[in-house]
Amino acid sequence: MIEVTTSALAAHPFLRGMPPGHLDALAAAASDVTFSAGHRIFEEGGFAGKFWLIQSGHVALDLDVPGEGRMIIDNIGRGELLGCSWLFPPYRWAFGAVCAGAVEAFEFDAAGVRARCAADPVFGYELTERLIRVVARRLQNTRSRLIAKSASPRLTARLAHTIRARAGGRG
Repeated sequence: MIEVTTSALAAHPFLRGMPPGHLDALAAAASDVTFSAGHRIFEEGGFAGKFWLIQSGHVALDLDVPGEGRMIIDNIGRGELLGCSWLFPPYRWAFGAVCAGAVEAFEFDAAGVRARCAADPVFGYELTERLIRVVARRLQNTRSRLIAKSASPRLTARLAHTIRARAGGRG
């Protein structure tokens, strides 16, 4: 593993403007990783013990839709956060993630970062606020795509049913 520096993290769009002490804490929990095309980074339902900031390449988020197979629901690319399920119990991935091509990323140990969030509420708030902005943007993008897909009512109904069922009937 290659050591990740504070300055390298500071250049990533997700972390831009974060105070140096907070970047130091993240650097202590980070490593530089690469994945080859086709590599499955995580599986839907698996334990969310890590998260990534993409430096290059693209990752497809997918969902197994009964009767349809895997459906790509989003693409995560350079400058973006991969993985949101690591911060909140039960720490299980809501989707799967597979590399569309070669990917280089900063990989973070979720337990270490959660511990730092608990020990330093200002750090925790800042990181959570950044993560929530990502989640909100992705929900809006997903909503737009679902509306556009409404031309295929059978598929849209099946996808909506699957998402509701996996959310425990919420929403």
